[in-house]
Amino acid sequence: MQINVTINGTGETRDVESRRLLVDFIRTDLGMTGTHIGCDTTSCGACTVLLDGKPVKSCTVLAVQADGHEVTTVEGLGQNGELHPIQGAFKEHHGLQCGFCTPGMMLVGASLLENNPSPTDEEVRWAISGNLCRCTGYMNIVAAIQAAGGDGS
Repeated sequence: MQINVTINGTGETRDVESRRLLVDFIRTDLGMTGTHIGCDTTSCGACTVLLDGKPVKSCTVLAVQADGHEVTTVEGLGQNGELHPIQGAFKEHHGLQCGFCTPGMMLVGASLLENNPSPTDEEVRWAISGNLCRCTGYMNIVAAIQAAGGDGS
């Protein structure tokens, strides 16, 4: 099936099998490896991308479901060689350890901040509750997301 999808602001028209997962389309077909594959069961959130601005776990979304939609991956956060505020805050506040969960956490955080620029600890923790950090770096992740929203923590 042919799909037309906008990935990080760039239109892509590709032929894909109807059963191809969005994560495989992004990583293999488009070569964007910032989206990680962790569990293939929606448990870890490493594959999180934004679909029309909303976080989705791309290991359980078919590429054909993205037809006509906009997908943002971690590669699409920064613009013109500049880090997105969430990327800068993760760097500044040590919101990453091994880095495996980081792309998904950043995208969930960016989505949260679009609707709530000053989230509480509880609101951030709820937003990232579908994303696992195996290094247990949640305190710094929460601080980074809040700082990116401008709370200055």
